Amino acid sequence: MEFRIIKAPSTGTVDILARRMAAGAGANPTGVDAIGLVQGKMIEMICAADIAEKAVGVTVVDVRGSCPQNMILIAIMGDTSSVESAMEEIKYRMEGGEYSC
Repeated sequence: MEFRIIKAPSTGTVDILARRMAAGAGANPTGVDAIGLVQGKMIEMICAADIAEKAVGVTVVDVRGSCPQNMILIAIMGDTSSVESAMEEIKYRMEGGEYSC
């Protein structure tokens, strides 16, 4: 899995994300302090989304893309400390093998 955090995302970055969000995602990316991006296999991303939402008050959305390796991208949105906490919890629980879906 790959992890990135965008703190204080620019308007252009938020626009790119909004255009690529899966239909019916129901999240509005405007006004978020930070966006965490996690990319990996679909099974990993479903588990990562579950971990993030259970750990702290963040919103997780699927980001559409076209990747021949079937890699999936999720965006974790919220205040900076919540996004950082969610990302750390994903790393801890997924990379340590302590989470089963």
